[in-house]
Amino acid sequence: MSILFSPIQIKNVVLKNRIVVSPMCEYSSIDGFANNWHLVHLGSRAVGGAGLIITEATAVSPEGRISIVDLGIWKDEHKTKLKEIVDFIHENGSIAGIQLAHAGRKGSFDIPWENPAQVGEDKGGWDTVAPSAIQFNPKDKMPIALDTAGIEKVKADFKAAAHRALAVGFKVVEVHAAHGYLLHQFLSPLSNQRNDEYGGSFENRIRLLLEVIAAVQEVWPSENPLFVRISATDWVNGGWNEKESVHLAKILKEIGVDVIDTSTGGLAREQQIPVGPNYQVRFAEDIKKQTGLITGAVGLITEAQQAEDILKERKADLIFMARELLRNPYFSLHAAKQLNDDIQWPVQYERAKP
Repeated sequence: MSILFSPIQIKNVVLKNRIVVSPMCEYSSIDGFANNWHLVHLGSRAVGGAGLIITEATAVSPEGRISIVDLGIWKDEHKTKLKEIVDFIHENGSIAGIQLAHAGRKGSFDIPWENPAQVGEDKGGWDTVAPSAIQFNPKDKMPIALDTAGIEKVKADFKAAAHRALAVGFKVVEVHAAHGYLLHQFLSPLSNQRNDEYGGSFENRIRLLLEVIAAVQEVWPSENPLFVRISATDWVNGGWNEKESVHLAKILKEIGVDVIDTSTGGLAREQQIPVGPNYQVRFAEDIKKQTGLITGAVGLITEAQQAEDILKERKADLIFMARELLRNPYFSLHAAKQLNDDIQWPVQYERAKP
């Protein structure tokens, strides 16, 4: 059997294969509620054979959303539909995970295909927050620098969201500290120019992330997998970088994080990204080799053999896929055939199995 379709155990969870549905914003919620679109979107990837299915960035508070139509888990009423989705995923042999997120200064956006810009309160927007009063885009509203009370609220919101996720039945939680959103904003000196215990030195800039993880761990069972998504580099001189990511990963391993979902970029408009197949894989490989942590590779991985080679060469342990799985929710079923693996199809589809 290929490595791609071999199982992997992470604490008390066994993934049937190494294919992970990466979080992908659907911009289809009202007031944070999941609906039938999310059920079909995520459920079809379970029918399609992926091992782990992670929700889109799920806001821990209303002001933690990227857009006015983002998914949320900031109130108990959100749990009902999410549970229906989680149950369907598990009934079809995949594992359900949730990405907990706070957009920070990159929030309060309109529906992207209608108006890709921030909106005011008159259109459902809100005042954004950040480590420092620095905009991502000159046209954006000026974010409010978080004070002590604001920071405590962020930690409490992540904790409450993790508690709800456990009640819903999610088996994996991922803390989103990448792509220029709030926790990444604290990590990077480009966006964090504080002069208190949350800014300046590396130890100070990672403090909020560590405190958020500690808050999550107060309610998330130690036997359940805990992932963290990071941007391993800002792709900007003077920004967050690969060396700091490895250092952070070592600390995250010590405090009980199980997997580093390794992406890049998203924090600075001046980033220069050499986009191409496997362009982010080396960061996952570096963290894996230097820390021994399980890592996930992501970014323009579109072919079965490409994914298999990454695993075979020990560059990562999991393959996170996004756009390819938007194009083809049944990628996993076809990839197994390409790698000469005989995997179980949904019984309803067996008669179409090649």
